[in-house]
Amino acid sequence: MVLKSFVEVHPESHFPLQNLPYGMFKPNHCSEARPGVAIGDFVLDISVIASAGLLDGPFLRNSNCFNQPNLNKFLELGRPAWKEAHATLQKLLSETEPTLRDNANLRQKALVPMEKVQMLLPVAVGDYTDFYSSINHARNCGLMFRGAGEPIKPNWFHLPIAYHGRASSIVVSGTDIIRPRGQDRPVGNSPPYFGPSRKMDFELEMAAVVGPGNELGKPVDVNEAADHIFGLVLMNDWSARDIQGWECIPLGPFLGKNFGTTISPWIVPLDSLEPFACDAPTQNPPPLPYLSEKKSRNYDISLEVHIKPSGHEDSYVVSKSNFKHLYWTIAQQLAHHTINGCNLKPGDLLGSGTISGPEPDSYGSLLELTWNGQKPLTIAGETRTFLQDGDEVIISGFCKGDGYTVGFGTCSGKILPFPA
Repeated sequence: MVLKSFVEVHPESHFPLQNLPYGMFKPNHCSEARPGVAIGDFVLDISVIASAGLLDGPFLRNSNCFNQPNLNKFLELGRPAWKEAHATLQKLLSETEPTLRDNANLRQKALVPMEKVQMLLPVAVGDYTDFYSSINHARNCGLMFRGAGEPIKPNWFHLPIAYHGRASSIVVSGTDIIRPRGQDRPVGNSPPYFGPSRKMDFELEMAAVVGPGNELGKPVDVNEAADHIFGLVLMNDWSARDIQGWECIPLGPFLGKNFGTTISPWIVPLDSLEPFACDAPTQNPPPLPYLSEKKSRNYDISLEVHIKPSGHEDSYVVSKSNFKHLYWTIAQQLAHHTINGCNLKPGDLLGSGTISGPEPDSYGSLLELTWNGQKPLTIAGETRTFLQDGDEVIISGFCKGDGYTVGFGTCSGKILPFPA
């Protein structure tokens, strides 16, 4: 039986009753932040539902987690509380439940038109780690910069490679990104170039949002790692390829990456993605025991990248990929992150790394799509090797169910010139 809500939900909406992703919002600019779930073209204000005493199950009744400026305290409660909240909200919004449906006063307070709200970062991000888990992306980068001899280094097949990113520059979808300045490699005997990046790029990613976390010195077992992941968001981990290329040896990304990372405002819980779980790619050689999962799973999430060129009203698809292409799973990423005793905390983000598919039109960055500028794209009659000022990048992601869609909305950002 297909679940239906008394709230009208368009068949192509990303936010049916089967989804109910969580976010933080303001009904207007003067109000305080409060938690909500998306349902059709509305946001259900969970703080109103909680104040009405409707979230009274054993894991939530004594908690003030929905009276907070972010979702961190709710994430800390763990999967039993998440399941309880989802089941309660799903029941309240169903077409057969009268509690909210037939209470006009409560309904008016609790359901806010999405077009009127201001979306905020859903969590306070204490730490952010960016992985490098797509074999197609790793191979493409290796071919470009190291040649065909050994495009992927042997260690990549034994552990999920990652680096620590900058949490303070993570922004919510719709936030403009100022073109960063930095150095680029010198030409001949000249000093290094210094100025605005000339190779601004997007990176098609998703990020796992950490739930309960773990204590310092106590690793998380790979087969229990999913209980430490609340859900997924879309991510654009912007990259200044020229700055990054000059600075990255020997330590890795710094100014080429830490100027901005955009995430979608809605976190889709893993429980909502469960119907779309699929087998992960076969790993060869088999991973070490601490990374060996009893059931190695990805999720079948279709991903698209649109670019709206500066001065244009329409956007154009430049890439179609899928989360299922990731070689290292999110459970393996989290288990590896903690195997040395590192402690994760609620709200931490684990970026997947660029998600590139096997075909040229499924590559997850302009670096790959234009092969480092050698094969320019044509978008709306204009050529692009990398992003120009005024270009907007819009990422979307969704899963197709039987008569419904579970989606993430969009993750967008526009490049602005560095101030003169």
